[in-house]
Amino acid sequence: MAGVTFDDVTKVYEDKNEQIVAVEDLNLSIDDGEFLVLVGPSGCGKSTTLRMVAGLETITEGTISIGDTVVNGLEPRERDIAMVFQNYALYPHKTVQQNMAFGLKYSSDLSKQEINERVRETAEMMGIDDQLSEKPDQMSGGQRQRVALGRAIVRQPQVFLFDEPLSNLDAKLRTKMRTEISQLQNELEITSIYVTHDQAEAMTMGDIVAVMNAGKLQQAAPPNEVYNHPANEFVAGFIGSPSMNFLSATYQSDHGTARLVSTDERTEYPLAEQIDDQIDATHGDRIRIGVRPEDLQVVRDPEGWENAELFDATIKVVEPMGSDNYLTIDVNGADEVWDARVDSAYAPEVGTQVAVAFDESVVHLFDETGETLKSQGLSEASFHGEVDESVPVGKQ
Repeated sequence: MAGVTFDDVTKVYEDKNEQIVAVEDLNLSIDDGEFLVLVGPSGCGKSTTLRMVAGLETITEGTISIGDTVVNGLEPRERDIAMVFQNYALYPHKTVQQNMAFGLKYSSDLSKQEINERVRETAEMMGIDDQLSEKPDQMSGGQRQRVALGRAIVRQPQVFLFDEPLSNLDAKLRTKMRTEISQLQNELEITSIYVTHDQAEAMTMGDIVAVMNAGKLQQAAPPNEVYNHPANEFVAGFIGSPSMNFLSATYQSDHGTARLVSTDERTEYPLAEQIDDQIDATHGDRIRIGVRPEDLQVVRDPEGWENAELFDATIKVVEPMGSDNYLTIDVNGADEVWDARVDSAYAPEVGTQVAVAFDESVVHLFDETGETLKSQGLSEASFHGEVDESVPVGKQ
């Protein structure tokens, strides 16, 4: 087993005299035995990054190392990696036994008996040992994915590469398979790089979540750190479901008092001294306020909230989600509609006039370039409103 290191890695495609930068100046280290998830929107460069590790794409600049070996010039078969693809990539005319043994047959010095024994042990681990004589078209999608995983595991490589392996499965099976992959990786302790656009997979599976956008690495950190302390506005908006809510404002400070004033100048949000001390801002700077839907308080009766900063709002859509309801609300001063995640017992009619508030301890602040000025939990709570017990509010 070995770690993987990216040093100033760039990938540029040439297209009719035009250069398309797919990955730019990627610097990232994955420790031996670590599970790293690359996540981001379509076209952000995550699959290209994976394919460069596999040797399926050439590297324009920089180096990729597996362990102590720079692999830029090595053929895929020389890199000691195993890859699991989105479309399974199984040989339809071969049995499960033959599919799983194929890589060992041509890339190892194992005897036929040793190959069969390793295949049998891996098939037992994957729960498909009773299907070794079947062919892929006789199996369900989940079973075929287990064969693809087994084919990678049986190789006992230094690095596992997963290219959106669960995207063709239904939601229930996808949840089950991501649990199984996580358990297998914990047992095998093989360095793994997993590509997905599904943030639920990223947050539940990865030791480290690496968020990419437009070919650039935005942040690489443990899941909770990415969620609670995003490096910038893009990460804050991409990680979390529903997405973080944003409000554009101007930083104003006079006579020792700091506040954020919405761009329509109809709403002000005072900043406590400990928060003002944490951020680097001057009078007139543009600031973006970010609040997660689960941290948003929905207030029907403002009595008891006299000391809180309330934003007038109108309920636009109510989405029942079982244990929760998602509310789409039009908030005074916001650039776009906001989302609130509330208890399922609260299901207001569309058009209901409410107010929203939020504890300043959960507020995220970003400068005009999108960089984080303040993230969640970096100040003590100083919210003075009383929770309206008649209205279930966002989960804390």
